[in-house]
Amino acid sequence: MVSILRADPCRVAGTVGAFGEGSILGSLLKWLLDISPRETSFERRGFRGGNAAVRARLEQVGVAFTAGYRAALENSTHAVLVPRLEATALDFRGFAYEGAAMALALLDRLTPWNRPRTAKFLAGPGDPHAYMVHVGAGWVLARMPGRVEKFISRFDPLLRWLIVDGYGFHEAFFHFPRYLVGGPLPGRVQGYACRVFDQGFGRCLWFVEGTEVNRIAQTIAGFSPERRGDLWSGVGLAAVYAGEVSEAELQSLRDAARPFVPQLAQGAAFAAKARQRANNLKPYYDLACGILCGLSAAEAAQVSDEALENLPADGAQPAYEIWRQRIQQRFFQPREVTR
Repeated sequence: MVSILRADPCRVAGTVGAFGEGSILGSLLKWLLDISPRETSFERRGFRGGNAAVRARLEQVGVAFTAGYRAALENSTHAVLVPRLEATALDFRGFAYEGAAMALALLDRLTPWNRPRTAKFLAGPGDPHAYMVHVGAGWVLARMPGRVEKFISRFDPLLRWLIVDGYGFHEAFFHFPRYLVGGPLPGRVQGYACRVFDQGFGRCLWFVEGTEVNRIAQTIAGFSPERRGDLWSGVGLAAVYAGEVSEAELQSLRDAARPFVPQLAQGAAFAAKARQRANNLKPYYDLACGILCGLSAAEAAQVSDEALENLPADGAQPAYEIWRQRIQQRFFQPREVTR
């Protein structure tokens, strides 16, 4: 994979070890591992669709992500980092935390003798954005070698699958043509991780196709049938969390997703919960959840919470998948029998 970082992260480890935490190291790391905001633009990535307003909003997501990433590289001390993240506009703050999480997880990988950054962040200021922090850590999987199972094993037993979701998003964001023409998933993504990878990939289709429903539906139709439900789940999450489109467009999205409306709604419920946990609900989320879930955003988040009750430990199926299936069942509507 061709990285957009200035240097191979694996070659930076010795450099990191040569300095203590502080401004000199931060400046050096920012130069070595920088991601330019230009790399997240529609033009640079070759994304399709979307009018000027849609593109501007979605590009703001990339700006917030890279700002959070750069801030954490410069100084990962919470007293310095958190005020910079909190200065991000509320709508985009979660994406800044996601970017910071990527940087922290990358620093942890580069200094295996000193790996508490991401864990401390999750246990402290990153907790309200725990979903986004796990997703951000997943970007590191795309930038450094290693076994997926080993990497995610250090994280929350349930939310760790969001790391693989982040990996899938990254691959769609930077390499979507490779996968749209039948390219295989990365070889180290095996078993259930393949499904979560698709959920992240589907989430990114909201960006790749500029929120255009017809394009999204056509793209998903090009994948094998067994993958489409997970892709639609990712789309549902992005349609709520990243927004923002009109009521008519949301209704068209729900119509286009049939027969995968339960998966679409489940993704929307995940997004509502993530926004609620970060104390960041606003009227658009009620509109989106009302159409995609038939509930307010707070009610959709409650469905997510209720599905966690008495959740079994990982077995033949990961608890994460059982959680998703319980939510999907809540939104399943049997087809009417015609006479």
